[in-house]
Amino acid sequence: MNQKVISLKDKINKGDICVGAVTSVDLGKDELKKILETGEYDYLSIDSQHAPFNEEKTVEFCKMVSDLNTHVQFRIKHTRHSYLIGNMLDLGPQGIEVPQVELIETAEESVKNFYYPKAGLRSWGGAHRYGLGANPDRLEYAKWWNEYGVLWLQIESIYAVEKASSFALPGVDCLSFGPADLTFNLESNPNYKLKNVDECVQEVVNKLAGSNTKVCFRNYTKATRQKYIDMGVTVFLERP
Repeated sequence: MNQKVISLKDKINKGDICVGAVTSVDLGKDELKKILETGEYDYLSIDSQHAPFNEEKTVEFCKMVSDLNTHVQFRIKHTRHSYLIGNMLDLGPQGIEVPQVELIETAEESVKNFYYPKAGLRSWGGAHRYGLGANPDRLEYAKWWNEYGVLWLQIESIYAVEKASSFALPGVDCLSFGPADLTFNLESNPNYKLKNVDECVQEVVNKLAGSNTKVCFRNYTKATRQKYIDMGVTVFLERP
């Protein structure tokens, strides 16, 4: 397999600047090609937390994006669905984002269900898994996947900010920010030492210094990208 050479995981782990585009499973191939032809984006992101979720559409979308040689990052529906990560990966995405993580147990469960043994306990199976056709051997595919798949945990509360370093487990590639929900939480805790999302972002960047886990921020517009690069953020999610 040659995907690892150009994988998003490699780029993230090296600290390269990686930019993704917010998309939808309802977009067609021509629309996706136009987004990718801009040269701006390293991956595409789809969401089931705040959007309708259909497994068949997800399979079709992931196959379409695979044909375009691009990475799909998929946000699952709920924090407590981390036990279903392997099932969601069997639909074809190359990465998973878990929303509203606050417990180390969630981080541990996410890693366990994302990776195959011995790194995790993900179950073997699924004809729609990304990259399976190029290498159907069980042990070789499992080894390849464990070096390829991209796992994010989302920071959306001051409690998560405080616990960020404990979420940076081996195999967690990014801690991603949900700025809207984090803002709600900051507004509910006016005496917290950090007063806004940017201060929280900088705090997490500092906490992760020296670890292999990077910070992703939903900046949504290219205009603010450099500001967060200067803060130490390396992964971005923008609207095309």
